[in-house]
Amino acid sequence: MEVKEFFDAGALKYDATRRKVIYCFDDFYGTLLEIIPFSPREPFSFLDLGAGTGLVAGLILERFPKAEAHLLDISEKMMEKAQERFARETRVHFYIRDYDREELPGRYMLVVSAMSIHHLSDSGKQRLMEKIFKVLKPGGFFAHAELALGATATTEAIYRERWRRHLAATDIGKEELLTIYERMACDRPATLDQQLTWMRAVGFEDVDCFFKRYNFIVYAGRKPYNP
Repeated sequence: MEVKEFFDAGALKYDATRRKVIYCFDDFYGTLLEIIPFSPREPFSFLDLGAGTGLVAGLILERFPKAEAHLLDISEKMMEKAQERFARETRVHFYIRDYDREELPGRYMLVVSAMSIHHLSDSGKQRLMEKIFKVLKPGGFFAHAELALGATATTEAIYRERWRRHLAATDIGKEELLTIYERMACDRPATLDQQLTWMRAVGFEDVDCFFKRYNFIVYAGRKPYNP
């Protein structure tokens, strides 16, 4: 089953299981919000790549009430749930696109992504970094909450065992747990060092990791004002 099919099938239960699947949920998503370099009173537009049901976009819009959101995802079912979430919002726009094969729409001061880009090949991740850099306005910011591959086979084994022990301790049903493991089999994460290197290679500055707990990371960088 392809990644799109997994997420189409899981759209109805996606939000309900996020907090259970991600054992550092509050710090993980909280860090993503904290590093966004704008005032709550400041108007800006942002692009959410692999937006899913709109979880991250909703958190951003709650903290930044003057922001305008552009949500992009390959899954029609996920976008349907996002459209339901923001049914009364006029400042949210939706795009059903494959960011690996298609160009990104618009120009933004902020691009975010959470738990999505690790489905691409390493070459696809690097191409996407170039696309993100291109659609950011000078001074724009990219914030990424993502998975990291362990730096060695030993550390990767520790990451995997920690995550599986956490999942086994939740009240997630056996059938849903099997689906989660099937989705995990589609993951193609890169090491933290690789991801930061790719950002710097396309021109991002002030690139740094702001949160890391086992395989969950949050990092970011800014497009120079005079790239």
